Amino acid sequence: MPLSVTPPAGRELLAGKIVVVTAAAGTGIGSATARRCLEEGARVVVSDSHARRLAEVHGELAGAYGDRVWPIGCDVTDEGQVEALVAGAAARFGRLDVMVSNAGLGGTASVLEMTDEQWSRVLDVTLTGTFRCTRAALRQMVAQGGGGAVVNNASVLGWRAQPGQAHYAAAKAGVMALTRCAALDVAEHGIRVNAVAPSLATHPFLAKVTSEELLADLALREAFGRAAEPWEVATVIVFLASDYASYLTGEVVSVSSQHP
Repeated sequence: MPLSVTPPAGRELLAGKIVVVTAAAGTGIGSATARRCLEEGARVVVSDSHARRLAEVHGELAGAYGDRVWPIGCDVTDEGQVEALVAGAAARFGRLDVMVSNAGLGGTASVLEMTDEQWSRVLDVTLTGTFRCTRAALRQMVAQGGGGAVVNNASVLGWRAQPGQAHYAAAKAGVMALTRCAALDVAEHGIRVNAVAPSLATHPFLAKVTSEELLADLALREAFGRAAEPWEVATVIVFLASDYASYLTGEVVSVSSQHP
C-alpha cells in the first residue's frame, strides 16, 4: 500500500532570502518549489515562458503571499531573457540569493528515429538553458559580493538508462557535470551550486508525454510503490538552498526511492 504523506509545516528556512524559480507555472516541481520557498519565508520571483499559465500561478500565490511573489516571463533558450530575469529580480527585491533552475524539456524517441531537431531542442532547454540561468545568477551573486546558492534540477536518468531517453538523459547528465564544475568556479565567492535528481514525480505534464503503462511500471520500481509528489522534491531543493546545506557544493542529491 503506498505511503500517504502530507507536506510539513514551514520552518522559515529561507526567511528573508530572494529566490528565482524557472518553469514555475503549472502544477509540477517548479510551482511546488515556488510555493515551498514562500512557505519557508522567502520572497520569490516565479518565471515561465507560458504567459497565461504564469499569470495564473502568480495570481494563486499572490492571493496567499501578496507582494512576496512576483512574475517575470522568461524563455531559457534566449540569453537576453535570462539576463533580464535575473536583473528584474534584483531590481524588484534588491538582490538575488537563490536561483532554482528547473526548466527542462522531455520527450520519447529512439535513437534510431530521433532527429537533430529533437536532440537539439531538448539539449537547448534542459542543459543549455540551465547553463544560461546558472551563469546569469552566479554573475549577479558575485557582483553582490558573493554568497548565495544555485539549485539545478537534474534527473536520475543522468545516471540510469531508459529506452527512448537518450536526449533527455544526456542533457541531465550534462546538468550534473555543469553543477559540479560551476561549484568549483565560484567556491571562492562563498556561492554554492548543487542539484537534485528526482526519479519520478507525478504531475499532469509528465502524464501527457509518458504512457500510463510506463508510469505505472516506474512507480512499481519505487520502494514506496508510488511516484513522489512534486512538493517532496521541492523540500529537498529548499534544503539545498538553505543555510542548513552550508557545506554542500558540487553535489547531486538523488530524490528517489527506486531500487535496481
